[in-house]
This record gives sequence, C-alpha cells and structure tokens, in this order.
Amino acid sequence: MAEDRYLLVRLSSMGDILHALPAASALRTSFPAARLDWLVAEKWQPLVAAFAGLDTVIPLRRFSWPHVRKVTSQLRANNYTCAIDFQGLYKSALLARLSGATRRVGFGAPAIRERGAVLFYTEQVVPAAKHVVDQNLALAAHLGARPPAQLPAGDAATLFPLRIPPEAESYASAALSASGVTDYFVLSPGGGWKSKCWPAERYGQLHRRLAKRLGYPGVVSFGPGERDLAEAVRLAAGEPQPLLLEMDVLQLAAMLRRVKIFIGGDSGPLHLAGAVGAPVVGIYGPTDPARNGPYFPSDVSVRNATPAETTHHRGNSISPAMLSISVEQVEEAVVQRLTVQRLIVGCLGPASKPR
Repeated sequence: MAEDRYLLVRLSSMGDILHALPAASALRTSFPAARLDWLVAEKWQPLVAAFAGLDTVIPLRRFSWPHVRKVTSQLRANNYTCAIDFQGLYKSALLARLSGATRRVGFGAPAIRERGAVLFYTEQVVPAAKHVVDQNLALAAHLGARPPAQLPAGDAATLFPLRIPPEAESYASAALSASGVTDYFVLSPGGGWKSKCWPAERYGQLHRRLAKRLGYPGVVSFGPGERDLAEAVRLAAGEPQPLLLEMDVLQLAAMLRRVKIFIGGDSGPLHLAGAVGAPVVGIYGPTDPARNGPYFPSDVSVRNATPAETTHHRGNSISPAMLSISVEQVEEAVVQRLTVQRLIVGCLGPASKPR
C-alpha cells in the first residue's frame, strides 16, 4: 500500500546487517510502493546504502542523548506506520519507540537478546527457524511480506541485492593487477571477538598448503587494527607469501565477488562473502553454524562436536573449540567446497555465474 512507511532498525554490525538484508528485500518486493528506510550506526551507513531497495538510510553517529534527540526529530517527521527492530536490544527498541511509529514489531522471548526490550513493542514474533536470516524473515512475514521462493544455489543476488560502487571495483582491480594476481582465495583471520578466531599461525600453514595444492595464492583481508594479525599470517605462511590487503567493506565486497573461495571464522567478512555469491568455508567453535553459519547449503562449516560449547560470550582468548580444528580439516573442507562448485558450474554451464 502506498501509505505504508516502514522503518527498519538494525544498528550494527556487518554480519548482523547482512543477515537482515533478505527481510528488507522481502519487504521491498512485497510492498513496492511503500517507503522503506533503515536506521543504522554511522559506521555501517555505506554497507546499508549499497542495498538497492531503500528510500533513505538514516545514520546514528553514536547512542548518546544529543544524537538520539537529533535523529528522533528526523524519524518523527517521516510519520512511519511501522518500525521493525531486527536487533532486539534496549537501545534499538527504544529508537523504534521514539520514531513515533504506531506499530512496532520485534522478537519475543526467547528469541530476543535483551528481554526487557519487548516493553517498547506493540507486537512480538517468536520465529520457529534457527538461522538468523530466517528469523529476520519471520518478522517480515509477520507484516505480510511474501517469503522468498526456494532459490537455486547461485541466486545470492535475490536475497542480498547489493550494489558495489565503481570505485570499489576499481580498487579491487588495481590491487590485484599490481600484484599480478588473477586467481586467488581469501583468508580472513579477524573476528568480532577473539574466542571466535582461529590462530594466525594455522591460517599461515593453511595458505602454504592451499597455494601448493590449488596453484594460486591467497589474499589475507583485514580491517582497521588488524594489520599485526595479518602480518602474523604472512610470517607463518612463508613462501609463497599471501597478499595482504586492508579494505573497507565495499572494497572487500568487490574483492570477494571475484574470489575462488573464502575461508574464515564467524565474522562479518564471511557473511559478506556469502552475500556476494562467493563459495565459503566457515571455521566455527563457540558459535553454532546452524544459527550463524553460511546461509547457502552448498557452503561448508567446520566445527568439532567436542569440545564445542555453544556460547555468545565475548571471550578475549581463542576458544578450545577453535583450537581443536586442525589445518588438515579446513584444507579438506576447502577441497570439498571447490568440488561442489565445479559440479554447480557443470550443471549451470559456463555462461552462468554460480555461487
């Protein structure tokens, strides 16, 4: 309906924003005439702005009273009919309430992260699905959005309609050309908290084995504050050395669109790789890949049943579950995923662009 005006609230971070994109895409497809705005932390504004289906991206510089008051005035002027809180925190639920929307939808217990946040909602949804993407889709379905049809393995663009700007594509082309790299895999050793990370030394050993086995080098991607981590991977890799590239989120997206395969832990870059259609191998320990893993069934998650304990506690040391995963396990997962990729290419034909 033309009068529908939706505010999506998901402030951070990279992976969680990407997990909400399919729900936003379902709302846009189902309600093409509606207004669809997204409130996001200023840091992640470029990522959300790359989503083709929004009318406005509203940045929140920080969660402090002066900034909240300023953004609240902007939200109220837009006269939203519905605010959807995909985050489930007190601050995101409060912002939905302050928007002035008469209808406010969010998760109910036990799906919500901070249970008191439900006090700010007019409607609660308890999704039956386990994966976060499907849980977010349940919020959209509650509002009448049509769920996505069963998608072929190569159709990431339907669920994650991201527009990569030309300047990001140019950066990726120039960086690869300057290094003489055409085919490559990506290693991403960083993570939101250290307990989800795999040791840098093992990434280095993995690079040495894969470069020899596959016949092409790897790129180590890293963000602000992670150069020492990337250097540790390169030191452990020896010869041939991987290419180290510090990239912003859109430059990374451009790089991942061309990659042969991505390997990393439960992190924003892993979910970005899946969103742009890259084959993915995820390395999982304390977090459950059934909930936070690669979304497409052709991708592979490596996780040992013992001693893995599912927790979202932000530990500051590498977890025993991650330490239990060997270089050989991850190498074989890469071979498995690339074998599936060759089968997909064979089925779709050389003119297709599979995942």
